[in-house]
Amino acid sequence: MSDISGGRGRLPQLEQELAELLAKIARGCESALGKLYDKTISQVYGLAAKILSSHDEADEVSLDVFNQVWRKSLEYSPDRGSPSAWLITLTRSRAIDKLRSGKKRRLLQAPLPDDLPDNSGSPDEETETREKRELIESALSELPASQRRSIELAYFHGMSQTEISAHLDEPLGTVKSWMRAGMAKLRQRLCEG
Repeated sequence: MSDISGGRGRLPQLEQELAELLAKIARGCESALGKLYDKTISQVYGLAAKILSSHDEADEVSLDVFNQVWRKSLEYSPDRGSPSAWLITLTRSRAIDKLRSGKKRRLLQAPLPDDLPDNSGSPDEETETREKRELIESALSELPASQRRSIELAYFHGMSQTEISAHLDEPLGTVKSWMRAGMAKLRQRLCEG
């Protein structure tokens, strides 16, 4: 067998075995994938579990990684690093993607606050707070849906304009325009009220 170390010296024995398994996987050998799995699952799962702090999500990520290895084994190049480093990179990327998507999902599923915090003490202050809340809700309801949704995602869900753009599948410039126009309308409406 030829030296696959790419000029960096021979790979350690385990890395050599993993590289050979990856070469077989690239040729469609399913049993090689099983052997690679057996030799590396503890490292892949361990890293995913450490990043995600969830056994179920670490299981999902581990399966995703080996599925990606099966589909993209041709992309592995020993010139760019060891097989273990490649697997660690795949695992880290998948786990971080999972972490980010879970955070966004939780943010989007969280209900909007029903009202403003009640920091007032006197009935007059409570009435003023209620009137302000009603005015804001009324002003928001008068905005076009795209402007209202953008503002709600930014202010009630804490999303950046870039995240809103990705979530709504709209160009960033469009989202910025919606928010700018919506905020101008809100300011005008609230100053009138």
